[in-house]
Amino acid sequence: MASNRKRPIAHSIYKRVILKISGESLKGNSAFGIDPEVLRYLAMQIKEAAQMGTQLALVLGGGNFWRGEEWEARGMDRATADYAGMLAILMNALALQDALEREGLITRAMSALDVQAVAEPYIRRRAISHLEDGRVVLFAAGIGNPYMTTDTAAALRALEINAEVVLMAKYRVDGVYDSDPHKNPNAKRFTHLRYIEALNLHLEVMDATALSLCMDNALPIIVFDLFTPGSLSRILAGEPLGTLIALDGETAAAKGYASPADTQRR
Repeated sequence: MASNRKRPIAHSIYKRVILKISGESLKGNSAFGIDPEVLRYLAMQIKEAAQMGTQLALVLGGGNFWRGEEWEARGMDRATADYAGMLAILMNALALQDALEREGLITRAMSALDVQAVAEPYIRRRAISHLEDGRVVLFAAGIGNPYMTTDTAAALRALEINAEVVLMAKYRVDGVYDSDPHKNPNAKRFTHLRYIEALNLHLEVMDATALSLCMDNALPIIVFDLFTPGSLSRILAGEPLGTLIALDGETAAAKGYASPADTQRR
């Protein structure tokens, strides 16, 4: 008979992290919107991570509801399209907040836009206080300015709250590849890259502004598949999953990642 005892929860090697989740991942296999099963899955993964002692802040995208560049191509003003995207992000934040609270986690949604009826305004010191009190914080509406992506929001918020790493969660992609692994069966996965290599190779890890911001401040990035069950907790426990983007090989070696030249076939 199988044991009913829960497996012991490992302790996180990180005190505070930023987890970036794309809006596209929230729709699952649907064409639009939010898949309730995806929300439930994410809430369970985040709960397990929070139980490891990590102070966890989330940055969400809004592509499952709104893609500003598509509307700009149809003639919409760029700033207007971007502000609409911020509202889409806020909807995702409220939905994930509800899912997390149903799992018993105390959360706070903080918005870069002034929408006090549904979310707190983003204030750096208050965000840090929430994290230190054990709450999961959801940063919504990007940074509140057009022409900036949610990748940039993740990098900026990570630096503001003194996070130790940005965890870039992907949907069904387990790291950074030299080509699209969904189209090329011979695509190779990098285990470690330097920032400048990720920029020069145009690997679409995150936008160039965000990547440069991380490089200038030596903020490590780990790209991984959040939809591999347990992957988030394993990374927090120190397991070298996905692809690490960092300043040098010493940082990678210290975290157990192979050299930049070491790639793996899919």
